[in-house]
Amino acid sequence: MEHSSGRQVCLYLVATPIGNLEDITLRALRILKEVDQIACEDTRHTQKLLSHYNIRKPLVSYHEHNELTRAPELVVAMEQGAQIALVSDAGVPLVSDPGYRLVTLCLRHRIRVVPIPGPSALLAALSASGLPNEEFLFAGFLPARSGERRRALERLRIEDRTIIFYEAPHRIEETLIDAHEILGDRPACIAREVTKLHEEFRRGSLAELAASLAEKPARGEITLLIGPVPAEEKSALRDTSQSLADRVDELIRQAKLDRKEALKLAAKERGLSKRAAYQELHLESEDSGGGSIE
Repeated sequence: MEHSSGRQVCLYLVATPIGNLEDITLRALRILKEVDQIACEDTRHTQKLLSHYNIRKPLVSYHEHNELTRAPELVVAMEQGAQIALVSDAGVPLVSDPGYRLVTLCLRHRIRVVPIPGPSALLAALSASGLPNEEFLFAGFLPARSGERRRALERLRIEDRTIIFYEAPHRIEETLIDAHEILGDRPACIAREVTKLHEEFRRGSLAELAASLAEKPARGEITLLIGPVPAEEKSALRDTSQSLADRVDELIRQAKLDRKEALKLAAKERGLSKRAAYQELHLESEDSGGGSIE
């Protein structure tokens, strides 16, 4: 989108340091100096970064509690010719941070969205974790409630890629215990305070890491990485000696899933489509003289 003045109107998504203030690109610094306004999660936090590089720009708060009203305000400003940068407190905007509403609104109004790449906690942690990195799944934050967290982990039981989570320090020990019980004792890594003064990587099995935290709790920003399911374990999970109906009932009972979720997961474990699983369940029900499978 071009303003009547001929100036290119756009929203810049600027990645900022996740700890060490030196981890910012030259391009990011230039953009922050050139834009008319910077939208940020916490103006006090962002001001520290700007002051460090002697950048003076108007700041406006943009966070999960005000984005419903703030996003339209920023779009109006851009339609009037303003160039705006969106930053999060750390890392790449929108990655487990607010900003999606603003980006989609900009696109609907044909405002150009320009990514300015830079530091990312999940990629930094993955690179040094020692876990397979050809493919990975970033799952953001796990639910805070135990039951919901266990259900989320159950859905990942046969995931054959390294799984990456962000986790709060006061929940990490419980998360490791739940992950061990549901996923098995897989290799894992806790990346703590990445790029900061007290950066630490703890590597080992889920059980070993849980024991380590029991002795020495982890503090600060945490990224948890869990290795993929071993091939032999994945094959065991797809063992069809147990009837599909029994497996569905087991998932409902153990993982507290509803029937639809349990059938979907059981089908995934066995490499079946949802349609094929439904047909198999229907045949099993007929063979056993059972009633409805709904």
